Amino acid sequence: MAGRLEGKVALITGGARGQGAEEGRLFAAEGATVVLTDVLDEEGEATAAAIGAAASYRHLDVRSESEWEAVVDAVVAEHGRLDVLVNNAGIDLVRKLDATTLEEFERVVSINLTGTFLGMRTAARAMTKAGTGGSIVNISSVAGLQAVANHGAYSSTKFAVTGLTRTAALEWGRHGIRVNSVHPGLIETPMTAGMRAFTDATVRAKAERNIPLGRMGQSADIANMVLFLASDDSSYCTGQAFVVDGGVHP
Repeated sequence: MAGRLEGKVALITGGARGQGAEEGRLFAAEGATVVLTDVLDEEGEATAAAIGAAASYRHLDVRSESEWEAVVDAVVAEHGRLDVLVNNAGIDLVRKLDATTLEEFERVVSINLTGTFLGMRTAARAMTKAGTGGSIVNISSVAGLQAVANHGAYSSTKFAVTGLTRTAALEWGRHGIRVNSVHPGLIETPMTAGMRAFTDATVRAKAERNIPLGRMGQSADIANMVLFLASDDSSYCTGQAFVVDGGVHP
């Protein structure tokens, strides 16, 4: 039985570890050719090698327009097409707004927002030129739907990603390109590992009591949603925000 992404080529940013790596493993298992990108080259190479022949790794600083163009051109040259882009790369900053420096704010924006914009635009140009359509999945956050104290820089970029997603869906639908966003809640990943909700058993228990499904999310929970949006199973879905948070934001 063919996988849900059989014959498709997918590029995943932030693919060295966490959610991006889990998406890469799942995509490859579902028949896709997977190109993982990151700035963590050693981890990225190891992740691609562990996935197997269906995966490869390329260095990509998502803030760089020229690197985006080089990577997408290389993917199309090597594999003949690009069907799926997952904008997974991102960073957080736990800081009160009045204590956030301009340098800190701009760094979060450059990775979370500018990087997503550059990826969307570069991939969409390749998909439009090929005339085959495609699916772009932007990883936002529940913090891109509801403000979170002490995460002003992060939250503002995730709200912006939500807006970019909806605008792109309106503009690129005529080219057969679907654009959706995924909004994780508390997910256990390397990026969130230092949060008290994961390091303090008492805090974790309290947090889980406030989650209707009674547990923290795992990378696989996000990967399964991204797979749905990347595949033809979601062929009539575009411009939508899909929340994966155990029911906290119904």
